[in-house]
Amino acid sequence: MSILKNKIDFAVVVSVSNANPNGDPLNGNMPRTTYDGYGEISDVCIKRKMRNRLMDMGESIFVQSDDKKNDSYDSLRERAKANLALMAAEKAKSNEEFAKIACESWIDVRSFGQVFAFKGEKDDKDDKKGGVSVGVRGPVSVHPAFSKDIVSVSSIQITKSVNNESNDKAKKSSDTMGMKHRVDFGVYLIKGSINVQLAEKTGFTEDDSEKIKEALRTIFVNDCSSARPDGSMAVYKLYWWVHNNKIGQYSSSKIHNSVHIEKKSQCEQSSSIDDYTISVKNLEGLKLEEYDGI
Repeated sequence: MSILKNKIDFAVVVSVSNANPNGDPLNGNMPRTTYDGYGEISDVCIKRKMRNRLMDMGESIFVQSDDKKNDSYDSLRERAKANLALMAAEKAKSNEEFAKIACESWIDVRSFGQVFAFKGEKDDKDDKKGGVSVGVRGPVSVHPAFSKDIVSVSSIQITKSVNNESNDKAKKSSDTMGMKHRVDFGVYLIKGSINVQLAEKTGFTEDDSEKIKEALRTIFVNDCSSARPDGSMAVYKLYWWVHNNKIGQYSSSKIHNSVHIEKKSQCEQSSSIDDYTISVKNLEGLKLEEYDGI
């Protein structure tokens, strides 16, 4: 499959209904919001979901989460050591070959990039050998997603009715209180682009771009949890712009700003995607593909 030849920009309109799209561990796992009250989903969270979808599609992923991993490795170092060609490049101290093999082996490395920073291991003589420090810049960049309007966050108290431990102290506190948080409703916009110059360096192909597209279109498939019940988060539209050259006919900023999300009425709080009008301004000569979510 040929290396990507034309720059790509994309935008995904996402609806959130009674779900926590991205909890903040530094704030009691409440949904992330800006200081102004707009909802936020971090780029790291979005790429995690994309990696999970690519795994579902049968792709090899380097950065796997513990609850989704499909191998027996407990760390990135162990997963890297299992790649014999990669270890041969490390032993030869060839950073260029190391990066090339890593990109060929895992789609998330050649898409998003990766920092390989592993310490050397001690041998029988207690001498430290090996080790690697290699950075790969990936062509696929993803912005944090923000909601169109200020979101309303609801919190409820929850209790547990079963003890974790069998000691007397635990028996006296079986109804321990906790909190659960959710966004009542919000429309978020995910934005990103794919850079051809970096694609040439990592070996990112036209076929890879189609897989990234499908991962975005189906990003919430097989992603349900207690905080995100099935159907509570959905892709409404995926916009996919393909330029006619490497650098791009328009800036990514101008393209992303061509997506307009407006309320149909001036109601204080929206409760459905149908409360919004979503349109895209046509940019002359630029190819736009539009897809419905699943």
